[in-house]
Amino acid sequence: MKRNLYKIVALSLFIALYSCGDKTLQSDSLEDKNTEEMDNTIRVSQAQFEQSKMTLGKLEEKPFPTIVTVNGMIDVPPENRAVVNATMGGYIKTTPLLVGNVVRKGQVLVTLENPDFVKLQQEYMEVNEQLVYLKSEYERQVTMKAENITSQKSYLRAESEYKTAMAKHSGLDKQLRMLNISPSKVRAGTIVSIVPIYAPISGSITKMNITKGSYVSPATEILEIIDTEHIHLELSVFEKDIMKIKKGQQIDFKIPESSSEFYKAEVHLVGTSIQANRTIQVHGHIENEEEANFLAGMFVDASIITDSSIQKALPSEAIIEVDGVFYVLVLDRKEGETYFFNEQEVVVQENYDGFTVVENNGNLTNSTQFLTKGAFNLLGE
Repeated sequence: MKRNLYKIVALSLFIALYSCGDKTLQSDSLEDKNTEEMDNTIRVSQAQFEQSKMTLGKLEEKPFPTIVTVNGMIDVPPENRAVVNATMGGYIKTTPLLVGNVVRKGQVLVTLENPDFVKLQQEYMEVNEQLVYLKSEYERQVTMKAENITSQKSYLRAESEYKTAMAKHSGLDKQLRMLNISPSKVRAGTIVSIVPIYAPISGSITKMNITKGSYVSPATEILEIIDTEHIHLELSVFEKDIMKIKKGQQIDFKIPESSSEFYKAEVHLVGTSIQANRTIQVHGHIENEEEANFLAGMFVDASIITDSSIQKALPSEAIIEVDGVFYVLVLDRKEGETYFFNEQEVVVQENYDGFTVVENNGNLTNSTQFLTKGAFNLLGE
């Protein structure tokens, strides 16, 4: 009987001790959990919030584009680019301009000197004087033929000589005008050995290939003028993407060598033939081109927006990357003058125009508030 009583007392004691130990373990576990939660919570006072100009925000629905990435260059239309040549060969007499000089249409660019210019004017004067006699003789033969006084042979000879001289006179007149020599002044007896070459368009000189005294032939490119009043994009789109490109689509582009700023343009023309490198030319018109200081030949990186979709996103500065993992700060609660934020790991997708798509893992709802400005400093701490 005593043995049974001892067993009952011992068992009761064991149960009591076990119960106390279990409560202690539960208490310790709860305390650890609360401590862990406190460790993961970031507290921000109202004063700190206002001083750091922090802001709160929610997931926003933003349009995100489907893009085709291309590259190309800044260019000008063909009529805004001119290569200046000499109609006849000659030696450069004067060349007052340099690369970068702005010229206006009709301005003298260079002057040429050549003895052949003198010979051409002499020949013109001779033909011009002969023409007076030949015209008179032809008219006399016409009158005599009408009266059957002259022979058919004499009439035809006079007609042929007159019309041949007329053709030669007309040809020499055109040549003089192409050399910028006035035929009327030549007829008045003024003969020149130096002729000017005028600017065919207004613009800036981009190439100068001659020096004073050098000889240039009609095949020599003396200089180049580019008018940048109207510039555009010339983009190369690969064959696999060309079916997505349509007139009127938006283009975002930047000049990677000089700026990270993005500019806007619009697809204006799409080429209809494939180049040897399997690309197609796309012509784009630049918005507000007069406000940008672009130069012809600048290399551009561009994105053509072919479609768009609505996605839930946060401002990109609300998302902080730490060792390849992306985090946001979610507002847990506000007690009095204190904000309580929790770190939340997220998966990000595309970003555009300052916003980044955040994959909704179920913990994020439309009512969830995030620290959209100032998160970097808090997570960095």
